[in-house]
Amino acid sequence: MFTTWVENFEAEAARRNCTGDPDWAVGARLHPDVVKSVQRFQVGESGDGANLIAKAGGGTYGTAVRLFVAEEQNHARMLEHLLQAAGQPTISSHWTDAVFVRLRRALGLRLELMVLLIAETVALRYYRALRDGSRDPLTADVANRILQDEERHVPFHQARLGRICLPARAFWWLLFAGAVVTVARDHAPGLRQLGVGPWQFVLQTLEIVRRQGIMDGDAHRPARTDAP
Repeated sequence: MFTTWVENFEAEAARRNCTGDPDWAVGARLHPDVVKSVQRFQVGESGDGANLIAKAGGGTYGTAVRLFVAEEQNHARMLEHLLQAAGQPTISSHWTDAVFVRLRRALGLRLELMVLLIAETVALRYYRALRDGSRDPLTADVANRILQDEERHVPFHQARLGRICLPARAFWWLLFAGAVVTVARDHAPGLRQLGVGPWQFVLQTLEIVRRQGIMDGDAHRPARTDAP
């Protein structure tokens, strides 16, 4: 199964090399509230993934995880360049990221993937909002590139998790509810500047979960990426 994912990640890496980076020299114009929001997401994308890689082990799955981590690190790099293009710095840490990291490292691979799946699902709605609501061409380009990756990451994690028992699904929903409400509140000023109210963000992220069949207990249900 994961040979196909390795090929997928490698093909995307080759495509990125051919396409090249966005034109950072054009600069970016971001509202201060959006800057703060992007800074926080940049921190979340910037981990080295060492803990996940160690848990994944060797074989094709381990190779796929290393390629996944490389994509996440590329997201952090692009967001850093975007902030620089807007004349803004990155930040070294944020409390939400610290909580997220401690939680996903607490137990084994399965819990880590469940927490990562929450982050990837929230990211689907966030980067769509950043792409569609920023009114800045460079920001929209960067957000769209990241969004295309995130749309592949959700089914990748689902493939490894497989079927989820009812207690684990209930636990996931509890974590998800806390995470999405926290993100909506923490990023509320930036989201409003992007044309998305915080509760609208929560409801639309829930709709992504429904449409993609996340945590519905069917590991083989194909993901859909046409959520709002």
